[in-house]
Amino acid sequence: MASYKVFRRTQQDAIFLTQLFNRKMTSYVYNTNNNQRYQQRQQIARTLLSLCIILTAIYILQKFLPALAWGGVFAIATWPLYIRACTRWPKASQSFVLPLLFTAAMSLIFIIPLTMLTLQAIGEAQKTLHWIQRAKEFGVPLPQAIHQIPFGENAITNWWKTHLSNPKDISVFLDSVNSNGIIITRTVSSQIVHRGTLFCFSILTLFFLYKDSATIIQQCHVASCRLFGKSGTTISRQIINSIHGTVQGLILVGIGEGVIMGIVYTIAHAPHPALFGVITAIAAMIPFCAAIAIGIVALLLFLRGCALAGIITFCIGLIVIFIADHFIRPALIGGTTKLPFLWVLFGIIGGAETWGLIGLFIGPAIMAILHMLWRNWTKRDKTPIEKTL
Repeated sequence: MASYKVFRRTQQDAIFLTQLFNRKMTSYVYNTNNNQRYQQRQQIARTLLSLCIILTAIYILQKFLPALAWGGVFAIATWPLYIRACTRWPKASQSFVLPLLFTAAMSLIFIIPLTMLTLQAIGEAQKTLHWIQRAKEFGVPLPQAIHQIPFGENAITNWWKTHLSNPKDISVFLDSVNSNGIIITRTVSSQIVHRGTLFCFSILTLFFLYKDSATIIQQCHVASCRLFGKSGTTISRQIINSIHGTVQGLILVGIGEGVIMGIVYTIAHAPHPALFGVITAIAAMIPFCAAIAIGIVALLLFLRGCALAGIITFCIGLIVIFIADHFIRPALIGGTTKLPFLWVLFGIIGGAETWGLIGLFIGPAIMAILHMLWRNWTKRDKTPIEKTL
C-alpha cells in the first residue's frame, strides 16, 4: 500500500512536471514568435528608413550627381597608371602629393585644349566682327569657288547677287542674326559657367577618390558582396572593363583621328589646321560625328578656291572614320567585355542621347552588364555525357 502511494505521488509529480514543461515551452515558443515578428517589423522599418535617407540624399545631390559620375569615370580610366605610380613612389601615395599631382595632370589635359580653343575663338570673333562691318558697308562678294562648281553656277550666282551682294539686304539679315545672337550668347555663357562648375567638382571628386582609394575599394567590395554575393564582384569587374574599353575606344581613337586629320589639314593648307584637328578629335569621340568637323574644313577649302583639296580631304576623312568606327573602336570596346559591335553602338549613342556626354561611358557599361546577364541566362548546361568528354 505504501509503495502504491509512492508510485501514485511519483506519477502525479511527473504529470505536473510535464504540464509545467509544456507551459514553459508554449511560453518560449510564443515569445520566440513575438521576437521574430518584432525583428521582422524592425527590419522593415530599418529598410524603409534607409530607402528614405538614400532617396533624400539623391534629391539633395541631384545637381552634383554628374560631377560624381565624371569623377568616377576619370578615376577608373586612369586607375592603372595611378597604381603604377603608387608602386614606384609608395611614400608619395601615402600622402596627398601623388593624388594632387594626378588630379592636376588630369585637369591640364582638359584645360590646355580648351584654352587653345578659347584663344582661337577670340581671334576669330574679332575677324568675324570686322567681316560683318565690311559686309554692311560693301556687301558680300561672290566667292571665286562658285565658278568652279560643275553645275548650278548661274542659279547660285543670281541668288547671291540678289540677297548678299547688296549692302542693304545683308544689313537687314545681319541685324536679325545679331538680335538672335544675343540670346544665343547668353545661353552659351550660362552653359559655360555650368559646365565649368561641374568640371571643378568632378576634379575635386577625383582627388578624394585617389586619396581614399583603398578605403573606398574595400567598402564597395564589402557592399557588393553583401548585396549580390559573388556575382557582385563579376558585375563590378564588367563595369570597370567596359569603362576602360570605352576610354580606349572613344578618347584614344578620337585623339588618333584628330592627329591624322590635323596632318591632312596641314598638307591641304586648310585654315587653322591645329585648331580643326583638336575639334575633329573632340567630335570623333562620338561615333560618326567627326564627319561634321571634316565637312566644315572641306567646305572652307572649297570656298577658298581649293575644290580638289576639299574633296580629297573629305574623302580621306570618311575613310579614317569608317576604319576607326567599324574596326578599331569595336575591337577596343567590345574586346575587353566581349560585347558585339551593335550593342556597343547602341550603348554609346543611346547613352549620349539619354545622359549627354557622361552617357558615352554609362551606356556601354550598362549594355556590357546586360550582355553578361544574357549570356549567363542563356548558357546551356552540359549533359552528363558532355561533362565526361
